Amino acid sequence: MANWEVAISISAGTLAYIDDFMPEDDALVRARRNAAEVGGAAPVSALTGVALRFMAAAIGARSVVEIGTGCGTSGIYLLRGMRAGSVLTTVDIEPEHQRLARAAFVEAGFPTSRYRLIGGRALEVLPRLADGAYDLVFCDADRQELDDYLEGALRLLRPGGIVMVNAVLPGSTPTERMPTDGEVTAAAELRERVRADEGLVPLLLPIANGLLAAAKQGG
Repeated sequence: MANWEVAISISAGTLAYIDDFMPEDDALVRARRNAAEVGGAAPVSALTGVALRFMAAAIGARSVVEIGTGCGTSGIYLLRGMRAGSVLTTVDIEPEHQRLARAAFVEAGFPTSRYRLIGGRALEVLPRLADGAYDLVFCDADRQELDDYLEGALRLLRPGGIVMVNAVLPGSTPTERMPTDGEVTAAAELRERVRADEGLVPLLLPIANGLLAAAKQGG
């Protein structure tokens, strides 16, 4: 299968229509409010969340890893797209973020059997997870470690699994601040690595800060 890329230009009016088409419920609104109050855990945009849910549903995801729990916004979207009985494994270094995420998952109606929250630095946690056992890996954490996250994700994914990375467009970060030189370089290197890897099928979605997805080919 040949590699392919898609770029979509979305106007402000279109974004507003999409927000109205898929409004967020109380659980998501509260998760966003918690993120704003606690700081340091900027949630994904609503449009990015819808993309996460769609991708999880499209592949019938049963096992998903999230790098960067935040306060639960992206986790809710992923869980809503995953199959019944599936499990989200979500990793974050901040205990308060995971406490708020757990509360968000409960409010969204998910039983504790549907998720496991692991505290710690992602690059120390990922090696403890099983190789080739996951359908999707979503990365939304330290911008300077993107290449290492990709390496870990590819090990965890089954053939046909998908890795998704948030905020990878030039000049973007998951927050309102300007990106550092190191973050700009890391994002550029990740984009080029994914595009050049013949074992991946890349997709770049310029929604919000940009969402990079790559499917792991079989073989």
